[in-house]
Amino acid sequence: MSFDLKKIREDFPILQQKIYNRPLVYFDNAATTQRPQLVIDALTRTYTEYYGNIHRAAHFLADKATLAYEETREKVQNLINAESREQIIFTKGTTESINLAAFAFGESYIQEGDEIIVSEMEHHSNIVPWQLMAGRKGAKIIVLPIDDKGRLEIEKLESLISPRTKLIAVTHVSNVLGTINPIKQITVLAHSRNVRIFVDGAQAAAHLLIDVQDLDVDFYAFSAHKMYGPNGVGVLYGKKELLEQMPPYQGGGEMISEVRFSGTTYNELPYKFEAGTPNISGVIAFGAAIDYLENIGIEHAAAWETVLLNYATDQLRPIPGLRIYGTQADKSAVISFNVEGVHFFDLGTMLDKFGIAVRTGHHCADPLMEHFGIQGTVRASFAFYNTKEEIDVFIEALKKVISMF
Repeated sequence: MSFDLKKIREDFPILQQKIYNRPLVYFDNAATTQRPQLVIDALTRTYTEYYGNIHRAAHFLADKATLAYEETREKVQNLINAESREQIIFTKGTTESINLAAFAFGESYIQEGDEIIVSEMEHHSNIVPWQLMAGRKGAKIIVLPIDDKGRLEIEKLESLISPRTKLIAVTHVSNVLGTINPIKQITVLAHSRNVRIFVDGAQAAAHLLIDVQDLDVDFYAFSAHKMYGPNGVGVLYGKKELLEQMPPYQGGGEMISEVRFSGTTYNELPYKFEAGTPNISGVIAFGAAIDYLENIGIEHAAAWETVLLNYATDQLRPIPGLRIYGTQADKSAVISFNVEGVHFFDLGTMLDKFGIAVRTGHHCADPLMEHFGIQGTVRASFAFYNTKEEIDVFIEALKKVISMF
């Protein structure tokens, strides 16, 4: 498929509407992306043609649903180049994937006095689960700092790693700064010191070509709803030898082999970590979203998003009193900013009246806000269905709003 922006925009019904009698400009893609009609149709088709509970019945509907569900697992495996389908665990989102890994890895591998390194730019979802695990196990969280450009201070990482360090938790792409972190470099250093690495890929999976074998990461997590798929679906990838040693995160149906009051044995991977009835229709529709992304080409989408990022940045920089947070050259299509004398919430609220959807607040990254000495920002984040014309509308509206204050 050639990158036909007009045709792509026609694929997304929600983009055709007006907000306050103005065309919708949707710049909140880092929070969640919109869905193409193909994904909506896949969701509807599941419910209207072949919905049944997977894995646990012998009838036609269940068989067809099971096949479609497991086909998505194979699509995810191919998307991130995992060695086997058993390494792909479905969850309800990146947050649950991180909680699963933190609990189960902690139970198997963390002892009192051990250390987990977490970067200063992390989303709360990649901080709090490790804090909870550290609290249970008597371990300690060590912070890998960032500089004022929003770059991880990788040169300090080696000195932060001690004989008690068991894991490094880091985002692939910052949801606030857009910074793309050098995961492969971090992994090489971590593994040279016998340290495992967990990567939050929520902001990366729709924008970068991910190869978990090349990156050599131990864990990688992401969400369907940031990849033009349904909400309530996430993925945890893990190295097989680790997943096999880790205990289940939840108990219930599907994750068991045999249940006796004298003791229970667990199912094989990946089902050991998939207790209960999952989001069947959501996972199947996620498969359609992967097909859509691969048809467009993630590399083509990313190239256009970079064009949009540079175009918007060039227009924002000259605005008096405006400061952009995250100025590293290698970054994703996210711009967080403040304007001197105008509260970020007021900016976002007023932009909404022009039909422009942006995110305001701390973006679930309080430590990052503390680093910059701020309470929050306005965040504009772009997807491949956005246009330069939409950025022009955004810039014009932003200038009008600033003038009001």
